[in-house]
Amino acid sequence: MKYKDRDGNFLQDDETQERIIRFLYGTYPGHKILPALTHRRLSQYAGVLLSTKASTLLIPPFVKRNRINPRDFQMSGHRSFNDFFARKLAPGAREVDMRPEVLISPCDSKLTVYPIEETGDAAEEIREDFKTEAKFTIKGISYSMKDLTQSTKLAEVFAGGQLLVFRLSVDDYHRYCYVDNGDKSQNYRIRGVFHTVNPAACEKVSVYKENERVISILKSENFGLVMMMEVGAMMVGRIVNYDGACYVEKGTEKGMFQFGGSTVILAFRKGAVELDRDILLNSQQGLETKVRYGEKIGIRI
Repeated sequence: MKYKDRDGNFLQDDETQERIIRFLYGTYPGHKILPALTHRRLSQYAGVLLSTKASTLLIPPFVKRNRINPRDFQMSGHRSFNDFFARKLAPGAREVDMRPEVLISPCDSKLTVYPIEETGDAAEEIREDFKTEAKFTIKGISYSMKDLTQSTKLAEVFAGGQLLVFRLSVDDYHRYCYVDNGDKSQNYRIRGVFHTVNPAACEKVSVYKENERVISILKSENFGLVMMMEVGAMMVGRIVNYDGACYVEKGTEKGMFQFGGSTVILAFRKGAVELDRDILLNSQQGLETKVRYGEKIGIRI
């Protein structure tokens, strides 16, 4: 799957991985195997194995295959593969843009922006019980905000706004941060399965409706109400968020994923933020944009 960097250059995901995913999600034999691979128990078992000391043997080939730059990370002293996978950045490897009006990326990832469309039959709007539906489309599959959040209230709050989907692949840094100062709610876990978040799978199944995810709300100082969501994926046994309800600060680490690809989702209300032009243009063309933890991706309106 192709995507672009911030300079407009085309980049390519691992083609071998994509062929495997297309087999799993696009063929009859693959469909037979898929339920076992997406079950939560497999992710839990994988998490146990990858937390053993013996799993450190997997680190060198993983680094080589995924071309991980050792200068960006703390590369020594890991007790297991999972410990390495959630490795910390080396000092100075990422700079967080702390200007209050700037929206930053919460993670290293491939970003796509989707409009949250307000839909409904105009003839029905005169009814007192009429509720505007908030919908968006990812890879040809239609979702509603109610499906995503399992909350009618949140669906109404973010109708007409923007949904930012940050897809992390195995080679990305798997920690994420807060994008602004503000009051954070408790974390609410929505149980589900663990489909891969690779775009090839998103074309076939409603991944973000079915996968395990954790949701919280940030009453931010500069962007209003922000929905924050972390989505698990195939072989991601744990989504680790550090904080419950509390005051948080921009750039502070919010949590981490363990092994596998995964996704961070942010939702903003209508008129809250203006995304950078290259990100919007790429999204309109169906292309992801490679972004890095802490870098500018938009600005407060």
